[in-house]
Amino acid sequence: MGFRKKSKSPPVLSHEFVIQNHADMVSCVAMIVLLGLMFEVTAKYAIMFITVQYNVTQTLDTDAEDKPEPFSYYKYGPKDMATVFFYLLIAIILHALIQEYILDKINRRLHLSKTKHSKFNESGQLATFYSFSFIWGCSILTNEEFVTNPTFLWEGYPHIHMAFQVKFFYICQIAYWFHALPELYFQKVRKEDVPRQLYYICLYIFHITGAYVLKFTLWALLFVITRLLTLTVSVLTFGFGLSRTDNQGFSLAEGNFNVLTVRMTCLSAICLTQAWMMWKFINFQLKKWREQSQIQASKKKAVSPKSRPSKKDSRGGSVNGVMKPDDKTSPRARKSKAS
Repeated sequence: MGFRKKSKSPPVLSHEFVIQNHADMVSCVAMIVLLGLMFEVTAKYAIMFITVQYNVTQTLDTDAEDKPEPFSYYKYGPKDMATVFFYLLIAIILHALIQEYILDKINRRLHLSKTKHSKFNESGQLATFYSFSFIWGCSILTNEEFVTNPTFLWEGYPHIHMAFQVKFFYICQIAYWFHALPELYFQKVRKEDVPRQLYYICLYIFHITGAYVLKFTLWALLFVITRLLTLTVSVLTFGFGLSRTDNQGFSLAEGNFNVLTVRMTCLSAICLTQAWMMWKFINFQLKKWREQSQIQASKKKAVSPKSRPSKKDSRGGSVNGVMKPDDKTSPRARKSKAS
């Protein structure tokens, strides 16, 4: 029994080499950051990449007999870019694991074409991320009491301090959508599919980062639920809630962006995004309906009466005006054998 021939490995640091080994290379970078925690000199820099920064401890006064309870809240700042970068690496690693151990195995069983294979991988990755984000977002909405008391969305604005789960949710969301940009290269996305994916990737980055910086919390937490609910809550928050609060004005130092121009810009961006998504969805459904109609029409033409054989043809009497002999003997006269 002969040895199985190994496929020739691509040259080191070539495009094919980077694409095949990008998960391992990214894992090494993440491991270097984690190893930095072991040494005192580098620990203060490594911790900036791994943990959530800008924590503020506050005390909550309870009863007179009890001691005040300390709570940790968080703000945002430039160090968050390092944290986003680290969890961007984690997102690339998880993307490769889901692709290799789940999606690729399903693809081998389904035997999909290249086009359907690419769409299946994209849909599988997004479905996993949306499901996880939906469960996590609902948990935050419940724990922070946004569901039971929606007025928390605009009361006390600007919301300078965030709970740990809220800030970490933002960090992970931003890191995931930034990781989607290099994945266009790692996954060898076709050139005709790149503009479509860039559209929604950039839209998610723009809206989630804007919600994080401007301290408008709810839109990023509810974007995975429904377009209608997003529009309803956005109009309620930007159009009615924030416009009636006492803290009106624009101040970068205080993180206050509660002015009419910013509110209307955010609301318009959300409405235009939802309208664009619905327009793309409707066009997709119409295109699919037209393709089905064309398939049905082609099937009807294939079995139309004009293409059916005539009765004379089926009886074997004549074919195209030429008489067809019933027996298998040749019409030529046979020569008599000489005696």
